[in-house]
Amino acid sequence: MVKRKFREPLEDRKGNLLFDGFSVKELAEKYDTPLYVLSEKRIRDNYNRLHSMLINNYKHVRVYYAVKANTNLTVLRILQSEGAYLDTVSPGEVFMGLSSGYTPEKILFTGTSVRNDELRFLVGTNITVNVDSQSELDRLLKIAVPPVVSVRVNPEVGAGHHSHCITAGPDSKFGLMEEDAVKAYATAKKARVERFGIHMHIGSGILEVEPYVLAVEKLLSIAKRVHEQVGVEFEFIDIGGGLGVPYNPEDKDLDLAEFSSKIVVPFKSKVKEYGLGKPFLCVEPGRYLVCDASILLTSVNTVKVTSTKKFVGVDAGFNTLVRPTMYGSYHPILVANKVAQADKETYDVVGPICESGDALAKDRQLPKVEEGDLLAVLNAGAYGFSMSSQYNSRPRAAEVMIRQGKDVLVRKREELSDLMTSQRMQSGS
Repeated sequence: MVKRKFREPLEDRKGNLLFDGFSVKELAEKYDTPLYVLSEKRIRDNYNRLHSMLINNYKHVRVYYAVKANTNLTVLRILQSEGAYLDTVSPGEVFMGLSSGYTPEKILFTGTSVRNDELRFLVGTNITVNVDSQSELDRLLKIAVPPVVSVRVNPEVGAGHHSHCITAGPDSKFGLMEEDAVKAYATAKKARVERFGIHMHIGSGILEVEPYVLAVEKLLSIAKRVHEQVGVEFEFIDIGGGLGVPYNPEDKDLDLAEFSSKIVVPFKSKVKEYGLGKPFLCVEPGRYLVCDASILLTSVNTVKVTSTKKFVGVDAGFNTLVRPTMYGSYHPILVANKVAQADKETYDVVGPICESGDALAKDRQLPKVEEGDLLAVLNAGAYGFSMSSQYNSRPRAAEVMIRQGKDVLVRKREELSDLMTSQRMQSGS
């Protein structure tokens, strides 16, 4: 027997895994698998931990939740009740935010390659638009002159857990370089835009503070230049998101105290030195707020042994959780009904998708796995369901929220008939 170290909301009770006080085995029996299980308490705790650390050193703070991480309406509503703002990247996310109770002034849109009809929709909602290019700004101003405009700046410093997640630097498609940003603000000022923000986002899944230090220094120097040359007063300065969480066993938590001391304290000092007033300092966490607040439960249906491999076949594939296939991401996996048993075997954990890349884990040490066992894939709350699909014509999973001592269905499991939604079958003749 082994005693594993668990972080909240995980718990070992007599060899069976509990999540926020609930037996995951019982949840799987009640709702079937694959199944995403979320913890309301953990989401609230993550938000308040971050918000409290930031306002310790600067009172004018806004925490924008990056909706793309997890778009469940109940998740949005929970964060709305905590006072969060929203970072959105599509009209659909704006629609979801408004539908879940956010007022327009608490929603920021940061898109790329934005269509004209999308810009018209955004203008009609009265949210704040953060432009990604001179083209987008010019087209926006032809539709209407909004009361507030923000510009996404490329600080030429990028970071992230995977090359696909680095969103700044010389090769990035995102944002405006310094000279172009100055021109964009001049264009907006000439069009009589009255209020302004400035924004950057350098990447996702960052566990070190240093990339933020360099990027924030550059962002503030650009803000100073725009202020002096264009006469812009900034209502907010948004340093983006990307706050990482530990996935691998060797990963360490992002040091929030260090983040606050090396980012927030110098920010406050530089804002004063540069004569930028008292703008709101904005951050855009997504993964940090929801990642460890959810697990994915999946049932073992097959154990296959070949001359070179032992495969554990489960009912969740990259249609359910694409990160391991797309990014080579590591997700801890527990045999939920055997958490007290030692890791004795090496397995590839694979799904039902007709692709060789459909693996949740490779060469993973686990207790001896048998058909009928239940696996729990941890850290599944960020970019789990939101990136899932109906590939191979498989309906998407259900989502259950643990809240106020109850298990509540917050997204029903799709049925086979849902695969035909929106299709219009034409005659074969």
